[in-house]
Amino acid sequence: MSLYTDYLTEIEARKGEGLSPKPIDGGPLVAELIDLIKDTGNELREGALDFFIYNTLPGTTSAAGVKAKFLKEIILGEAVVAEITPDFAFEMLSHMKGGPSVDVLIDLALGDDAATAKQAADVLKTQVFLYDADMTRLGDAFAAGNAIAKGLLESYAKAEFFTELPDMAEEIEIVTYVAGEGDISTDLLSPGAEAHSRADRELHGKCMMSEAQQKHINELKLQHPGKQIMLIAEKGTMGVGSSRMSGVNNVALWTGKQASPYVPFVNYAPIVAGTNGISPIFLTTVGVTGGIGLDLKNWVKKTDEDGNAILNNDGNPILEQTYSVETGTVLKINTKDKKLYSEEGDELADVSSAFTPQKAEFMKAGGSYAIVFGKKLQTFAAEALGVEATPVFAPSKEISHEGQGLTAVEKIFNKNAVGTTPGKTLHAGSDVRVKVNIVGSQDTTGLMTMQELEAMAATVVSPIVDGAYQSGCHTASVWDVKAQANTPRLMKFMNDFGLVTGRDPKGEYHAMTDVIHKVLNDITVDDWAVIIGGDSHTRMSKGVAFGADSGTVALALATGEASMPIPESVKVTFKGKMAEHMDFRDVVHATQLQMLAQHGDNVFQGRVIEVHIGTLLADQAFTFTDWTAEMKAKASVCISNDETLVGSLELAKSRIQIMIDKGMEHENGMLQNLIDIADARITEIKSGAKPALTPDANAKYFAEVVVDLDEIVEPMIADPDVNNADVSKRYTHDTIRPISFYKAEKKVDLGFVGSCMVHKGDIKIVAQMLKNIEAANGKVEFKAPLVVAAPTYNIIDEMKAEGDWEILQKYSGFEFDDLFPKEQARKEYENILYLERPGCNLCMGNQEKAAKGDTVLATSTRLFQGRVVADSATKKGESLLGSTPLVVLAAVLGRTPTLEEYKAAVEGIDLTKFAPPLAAPTTTKSAHF
Repeated sequence: MSLYTDYLTEIEARKGEGLSPKPIDGGPLVAELIDLIKDTGNELREGALDFFIYNTLPGTTSAAGVKAKFLKEIILGEAVVAEITPDFAFEMLSHMKGGPSVDVLIDLALGDDAATAKQAADVLKTQVFLYDADMTRLGDAFAAGNAIAKGLLESYAKAEFFTELPDMAEEIEIVTYVAGEGDISTDLLSPGAEAHSRADRELHGKCMMSEAQQKHINELKLQHPGKQIMLIAEKGTMGVGSSRMSGVNNVALWTGKQASPYVPFVNYAPIVAGTNGISPIFLTTVGVTGGIGLDLKNWVKKTDEDGNAILNNDGNPILEQTYSVETGTVLKINTKDKKLYSEEGDELADVSSAFTPQKAEFMKAGGSYAIVFGKKLQTFAAEALGVEATPVFAPSKEISHEGQGLTAVEKIFNKNAVGTTPGKTLHAGSDVRVKVNIVGSQDTTGLMTMQELEAMAATVVSPIVDGAYQSGCHTASVWDVKAQANTPRLMKFMNDFGLVTGRDPKGEYHAMTDVIHKVLNDITVDDWAVIIGGDSHTRMSKGVAFGADSGTVALALATGEASMPIPESVKVTFKGKMAEHMDFRDVVHATQLQMLAQHGDNVFQGRVIEVHIGTLLADQAFTFTDWTAEMKAKASVCISNDETLVGSLELAKSRIQIMIDKGMEHENGMLQNLIDIADARITEIKSGAKPALTPDANAKYFAEVVVDLDEIVEPMIADPDVNNADVSKRYTHDTIRPISFYKAEKKVDLGFVGSCMVHKGDIKIVAQMLKNIEAANGKVEFKAPLVVAAPTYNIIDEMKAEGDWEILQKYSGFEFDDLFPKEQARKEYENILYLERPGCNLCMGNQEKAAKGDTVLATSTRLFQGRVVADSATKKGESLLGSTPLVVLAAVLGRTPTLEEYKAAVEGIDLTKFAPPLAAPTTTKSAHF
């Protein structure tokens, strides 16, 4: 009984941390529990029985397999347990979600005992997580004349697994809890530094916000029994930065409902809200759990008699409160008329956008997965019976405007759409199921994706997925005890599932910790592709990519599909000429600045940015698309010219070949298949059969932004503006300032060049600047630490071959060594150059971090509070974002430079340049897809 003894020891250790016994996912431990249950005189039997019933994880875990088999024995009378009757065994099977439990139920339903078969069939009628093998068994049995199978198929064709569920309550009473003012980052709900514990839901729940806030939420629940807590971003947007399934899980854990009495710490149906609604990718995650996301609009701009916004002394609109949602306010949501009411019954807001027919179905079913699988099951059953499926689910909205052309993203969705009306052209706002070509899972969300795949009983990647990759970049900086425990297990699971993995579970190739977004950008080999990735920065410069929660990634891996409305687009074009001393990163920042100047509000939020940037190769264009996550855009599409796209695809092929040469090819031949797809696409482009993706000339956009390159005359910094009197204006990425604002007086405590925002050209710029400074001064001295983390090993290999790596090594006080990786995170820095392992490094904030209270100037993307740098007791930490040459010079000077100092430092250096295409590429309507 060694496993059970170890488990009891672990339980005692967890008690000391205020934790319950960890849910069991291992089959061997469940087998030991069963042995104890059978031993009726054993003093440990009662505990083992409780763990078996209430603490064993469902789905395709090995624990679920052993549990399902034993429950089958009880139902058949092969085993007798006084506390588990056959009826109770059936009830437990009904909560196990699929995989081995469905296999057992089908065995029983197709068995010889009529009473047992009927009872098994009754349970099966409530299940939706059936896969091809399960459906084939039922289809074959029906064809052979089995009456039970026929009854099951008839039930599925009517979607009784959905129609028999209770309707959503017409009125939901809620109590408000304001989580903070301004945008609420998902880091507040699930900090990156606690990523290692995400799969342990109870433990991870302890990191949401603060202990004081958790205590306050519990007090509200005690004061208001029967009411549900609604978490609010006052004067801001809820869930910015990432989808963060763990964030929604934490909110559900503290404020939601328990999904099953037999599965601990899995809750659903959280309610979240924001003055400006919910971030689009976070809202998708809320839907996964059947939750509600409200756009409160409880603060509005104060206007004058002419309807113009009244500005304060800082030039920002003055906001007026239309109704209060201060913590402890009791409100009512009427799900029938889709309105928000006060406790007294006064109407406060129209919240109909939260209760679209599709979202309402998610709420009724307890999450979006059940709807996705249910629709698939209904279609199968109807086809097997030769009947029409009963109209049950809300029809997908199909919007088509006669004579209106298509934006680039509309074209991609139309090409990849599944199950839409044949021959119908769809425009923005249409609900579409789309084929997913590329799927990426990263290592801090991957453990949760594992759990989601197990929960939905999936065992292999969908054959319609072209490429799927599991990264190791988010935990690349430090090979600590947590990473050593989690990463090999993750890589083995994903490799067995069919993914190419950054680390080899068998140890046969060198660990590749390349940043996932870079790898996905390389393995995307079609500009018409749809990409889903477990990170908000899944923003490719080919195709259209969507950052997603771990569950949506699991769904894409298992089914090869994703469901979403076709987003509206904002067209971004450029005019003018870049100044010689400017870097393309400054163009990216200026786009944000000029967009706000042209439109007042952020027109990018929740929409696709269609950026006409066709003269930049995919590596360089990625700097723009990556930043669109911080612009709060849903996604981005690069419009490239033919020659540039071919060059990008050839580069992608070479990078994929390197992965093959390293031994990373999967036995399913995935990488070679991607090269073949790239070759076919290149042939289409060169022959003129199918040129690079372009929008139609008569496409309709929500808005258009024209970026004037002539206006960009000095380096730009995205500033968190940590001391802004208006809390809602802090940490927003919307404060873009020229370096002259700082008058060379802004102290910089640490510089960071790295993350997915840099490419090979950036690392070469570091080397070129060091050579320039050395030539001018005889040597290079740093007045602040400079951390450099190349995003990929390819970059380092190429720089070594070209001779640029030597100057970096010359001035480095630390260089990573893969044979002896760091086992502890760096907490203190000297004024030297650090050459860190390829990966996310400081940008993630989950391992490496700057000293508290530091002012960091970085090339990364995150300026959220506490991400790259936390506050100290006396000073707020700042994460300023800028270009590579600006970061390097600031580390040398220990402060922000003057424009003259900057120009002198970059003279003669090959900065990342961009010139707008001479003509905007468009096509005729006939070339849609």
